[in-house]
Amino acid sequence: MKIHTFLRFVTIILLVNVWGIMQAQSVKVQITPDTVSVLKNPLSGWVIYLGRTWDENFWEKQGYDSMPINEGDSIVCVSDFAGTCYIRTNWNMLEPEEGKYVWNDPQSRISKLFASVQKRNMRLAFRINVDSRDQGQNTPLYVKEAGAKGFQDSGNPKVWSPYPDDVIFQQKYEKFLQAFASAFDDPDKVDFIDAYGLGKWGEAHGVKYQDYSNKVKVFDWITDAYARVFKHVPLVINYHRLVGDTISWTKPHVDSKRMLESAIAKGYSIRHDAFGMTGYYQDWEKDFAKKWRFRRPIIMEGGWITGGQHRYWIDPCGEYRQNHSRDVRRGEYIESKNAHVNMMDFRIGDEVRSWFGTSFDLVQDFVKKGGYRLYPVEVIIAKTAKMGQMITVHHQWRNLGFGYCPTNIPQWNQKYKVCIALMDKNRKVVKKEVVEDSDLSTWVVGHDGQYSTTFNLKGLGKGTYTWLIGLVDTTKNNEPGLEMAVPKKQQQAGWLKVETLRIK
Repeated sequence: MKIHTFLRFVTIILLVNVWGIMQAQSVKVQITPDTVSVLKNPLSGWVIYLGRTWDENFWEKQGYDSMPINEGDSIVCVSDFAGTCYIRTNWNMLEPEEGKYVWNDPQSRISKLFASVQKRNMRLAFRINVDSRDQGQNTPLYVKEAGAKGFQDSGNPKVWSPYPDDVIFQQKYEKFLQAFASAFDDPDKVDFIDAYGLGKWGEAHGVKYQDYSNKVKVFDWITDAYARVFKHVPLVINYHRLVGDTISWTKPHVDSKRMLESAIAKGYSIRHDAFGMTGYYQDWEKDFAKKWRFRRPIIMEGGWITGGQHRYWIDPCGEYRQNHSRDVRRGEYIESKNAHVNMMDFRIGDEVRSWFGTSFDLVQDFVKKGGYRLYPVEVIIAKTAKMGQMITVHHQWRNLGFGYCPTNIPQWNQKYKVCIALMDKNRKVVKKEVVEDSDLSTWVVGHDGQYSTTFNLKGLGKGTYTWLIGLVDTTKNNEPGLEMAVPKKQQQAGWLKVETLRIK
């Protein structure tokens, strides 16, 4: 045998032996997920609505801290089940006088209300109404006094609304939005902004113009105005079949799809205000949601009110007559599941009591299956290694929810990533490796994320360490940013403890 052939043979044998040793030094760790705990992640889970006149004590006054459920004699705290509080307020309440913003006064009623939400580990969400019809004075009167043109409510001539195509109104509103965004374009405090607010109840329909031909121009103006000042907090819009139109209900307008998709192109996500109302949420709405499924998060709001204000028993489906609110809640849930929504609403007052008092099993089912619920299925990782060695970590991730983690929206810009780390015996994280090719938005039902990541042990001394894995926020020093669906007892400050590593 020639010498170089012999040496090559010996080299191959040595490499095979080394590879075998490395394989023996690694271990496959399979993780059992937590399928029941509430995860208060952004743009996922249950939403509580806040009354615009409520104060920080509403939790007790409304019975939200001692809510009976329809399973035994138990009571629960509503805020334990939701991660977001949504308030439909109005411009007049937030800026009663020009330049006087109520959030700047920590002693104001609304500031205390907001603080109570944050104390309960929840984020805020907003819709700001300007149209006063069927409500109180929603636009501050200084706008009218400055010369803006508008109209009185025929049903309540004491209240005034601006025409949204009036130049003075637009100038004043843009100034307000700039101040509002300066205070609330903060994803730690705010989950989303329902960023339209025109028309009846701010629902993007029944809009009244000076000149109807300005409809598309106004839509472009207001979506531009919100997108210009909110860079970090997601924006959403009602995917209404008559968005921006003067009419509230008829067949879909030919402009609607194009207008909505122009807002989506600016970074908007989508919501709808009539889930469960089968006469309103029809094929057009279902098809629109289907087109944007897993491309933009979908937020639902139920339509029928079971407290008697809306005649839910006339719904065309004919299924809301037997068990009353239970049937309505079930109808909303089925439609939400079919649409793969990320968020569902308890809404307010009697509707909250209805969800817990007649349909607590559906509340729990959405906790388990709704929105996104991410965890590592298995990790193949080294148990022993040498100083300075390069380690390859194989890891597989799964989403248990029927929604998706929208890291692809512009405001998030893929800021959430998988990260692998090592913790020393003093519980200090001493090394991190962000998995740059991890895209959480692609982890949807039936499609796991699978990665092989190289981890460099350079700079770490001999000793025993703990492997960690987590979902980090890359804008915050790669600290854990999303809650994983793994048992709390296996976690350390938001990281999952996977296995020990001994560096020789």
